[in-house]
Amino acid sequence: MAYDDLRSFLETLDKQGQLLHIGEELSPEPDLAAAANAAGRIGDGAPALYFDNVRGFTDARIAMNVHGSWRNHALALGLPAATSVKDQVEEFARRWDAFPVAPERREDAPWRGNSLTGTDVDLFAVLPLFRLNDGDGGFYLDKAAVVSRDPEDPDNFGKQNVGTYRIQVIGRDRLAFQPVPMHDVAQHLRKAEERDEDLPIAITLGNDPVMSIVAGMPMAYDRSEYEMAGALRGAPAPIATAPHTGFDVPWGSEVVIEGVIEGRKRQLEGPFGEFTGHYSGGRRMPVIRVERISYRDDPVFESLYLGMPWTEVDYLVGPNTCVPLLKQLRAEFPEVRAVNAMYTHGLAVIISTAKRYGGFAKAVGLRALTTPHGLGYVSQVIVVDEDVDPFDLPQVMWAMSAKVNPADDVVVIPNLSVVELAPAASPAGITSKMLTDATTPVAPDNRGNFSTPAKDLPETEEWVGRLKSLLAAR
Repeated sequence: MAYDDLRSFLETLDKQGQLLHIGEELSPEPDLAAAANAAGRIGDGAPALYFDNVRGFTDARIAMNVHGSWRNHALALGLPAATSVKDQVEEFARRWDAFPVAPERREDAPWRGNSLTGTDVDLFAVLPLFRLNDGDGGFYLDKAAVVSRDPEDPDNFGKQNVGTYRIQVIGRDRLAFQPVPMHDVAQHLRKAEERDEDLPIAITLGNDPVMSIVAGMPMAYDRSEYEMAGALRGAPAPIATAPHTGFDVPWGSEVVIEGVIEGRKRQLEGPFGEFTGHYSGGRRMPVIRVERISYRDDPVFESLYLGMPWTEVDYLVGPNTCVPLLKQLRAEFPEVRAVNAMYTHGLAVIISTAKRYGGFAKAVGLRALTTPHGLGYVSQVIVVDEDVDPFDLPQVMWAMSAKVNPADDVVVIPNLSVVELAPAASPAGITSKMLTDATTPVAPDNRGNFSTPAKDLPETEEWVGRLKSLLAAR
């Protein structure tokens, strides 16, 4: 089933027992964030949370942890709730191959029902804002899909970017914005500032569940997120024209904010508790001037809690980081079997691969560092044999402990790029990167004593099924 908006997905979560409505009166701080934080600590079946009785807000509807479990993630893709993580990643990869699926333009977007323009623009009048962590520098919009266009090629649909970036509310019509240098919106801003122009922008809140997944996906610069959303949904993604910028935005959004990133203007942004499990500190960042707010009747404000993993963001950007890396690597190395990039948005990546010859696994790992996502995120790569499941950490740790000779199998490369939010970077944006070859050496690399491996008995797979059946029948 393809969901056209957040509300229809919340209805499905409710029917599936994956939405918890908390009706008691709560304080916006710390209760909302603490509840979402707690959801990340109760296991892979955690529900989405819905709040509509928040002290200090007369008419707030707030959704959190919407993607915050593998059950919810499966439902977002229209899969059975019990679909395993590995099967979700494999299905994600299968649907990736359907790209591109052209979107469907609609005229009756529900967010057209209400608007604020000019001096009436007031973010606080529309959004029930609250802080997520005690040390946050202010209120954040942290689950938005941000739309921008290449100023040098504005009519190229593929170069219209839809991405997720952190956005701090710094005034009734002002936002501080963090464009990570290797992301598309940063390239758009650079080009605009070189032309001495502001960069028009649209920010959409409360999107359909696949749009939220796609907005956090590392894709090629000229590939359309809307066309990828269609492939993942199995149906064209519904879009509409934003009235102020003319940009293509999701049809089902709860709120659409339009304005410009003011050229060459910077203001202090942060600190903010980030996906790395650390506060990121404050930096001078671009400023958005909000010129129009459009919103549905009784809008639902969707936010996510970020902090020490795992939280909702780890489920949200897990498969959508694994699959692009898998596809990009496999295009050049068809021997690659699977990629697990679920840890801290791919700062650490585990790759399983067959090998053509000695040293091949290291070549695969080095290529991972130079993919579009690898340039900014991948800091540690572990490469394992094709018969090791990279999603099964006991198997990975066995390969690490039994097959790695540190003198020969660990490669450290200094002074490479990484996202500035990475806590280990020094200075910010620069780090050493590490590749660990945990594969079995093959000729002409004849090191070690790996000639007599122990294998599962031939009957083991049958017995796995029998034991599962016996346990289920108890």
